[in-house]
Amino acid sequence: MPDFPIDTLLLFMAAALALNLTPGPDMLFCLGSGAHRGPKAGIAASLGVAVGAMVHTAAAAFGLAGLLMASPTLFEIVRWTGAAYLVWLAWNTFRAAPPAAEGTRVTQKDIRRIFLRGMVTNLLNPKVAIFFLAFLPQFIDPARGSVIIQALVLGTMLNISGTIVNALVGIGAGGLGRQLARNPLAAKVLNWASGTVFLGLAVRLGLMSRV
Repeated sequence: MPDFPIDTLLLFMAAALALNLTPGPDMLFCLGSGAHRGPKAGIAASLGVAVGAMVHTAAAAFGLAGLLMASPTLFEIVRWTGAAYLVWLAWNTFRAAPPAAEGTRVTQKDIRRIFLRGMVTNLLNPKVAIFFLAFLPQFIDPARGSVIIQALVLGTMLNISGTIVNALVGIGAGGLGRQLARNPLAAKVLNWASGTVFLGLAVRLGLMSRV
């Protein structure tokens, strides 16, 4: 375990919390998943996002994320694949039967599917990889030991903070979604609202630039 100065850790966690509280694609994905399928779905989405973020952390630690900055072609492939995937999610959400407030259970299969969607959505966002590569080195000091271990530790701390925030957002959206689902019209609107969130994320990803 690297010997981080307490002031460095406090500064890092303050920055991490501020970043994680700022609405972004991961938070919106968890919000949309929770609103559409309930609190358990919101938690599953947040955990899927967390696994994707840990992959990005490892990539940044070992320098792999630098490939995305060095290769415009690779960046574009990942970006448009992610946008297409989000459009597919939006289409399926628009077509899905409205969630029922009572009697519709979220199965283990549903949970696994939402978990995987959260992970893939995060992995196919090249900006996440570049963010980790740009943010973590600011708090790493080679004099404290292995740069890779420091990056992994800091990335894990950032990810834990983000997972807690995203899970709370997903749970809150899920509770509200269940209340709205008691009204058939509101339930249909909820489906369209969730699908619109996913479609908006696809547009956002499609319009982003490398810098």
